[in-house]
Amino acid sequence: MNFNEYQEMAKSTAIYDKKHQILYPALGLAGEAGEVANKVKKLIRDGYEENKDYRQTVAAEIGDVLWYCAVLASDIGYELSDIAFSNTVKLQDRMNRGVIGGNGDTR
Repeated sequence: MNFNEYQEMAKSTAIYDKKHQILYPALGLAGEAGEVANKVKKLIRDGYEENKDYRQTVAAEIGDVLWYCAVLASDIGYELSDIAFSNTVKLQDRMNRGVIGGNGDTR
């Protein structure tokens, strides 16, 4: 499955009221990203040995993040593959210019 196929599938399962386009998936994305962080935080606290299935648990949360990314991209009129490609171009440019680290969106 590629990004655009995934995005189409995600849109088919998006049941939120369209009057909440952009807002609903943006808030969901923030919440799910927080859940990823919380799972990883608990790994630090409890240790990896105590949670043998941590990879599956974190991967499931990443899947939820991906769903919200896909429907948010649709709500703003973008294909997920275009966003991914643009991001790789931006990051490669920063790497080539030696500014991959640091602060600022326009470095």
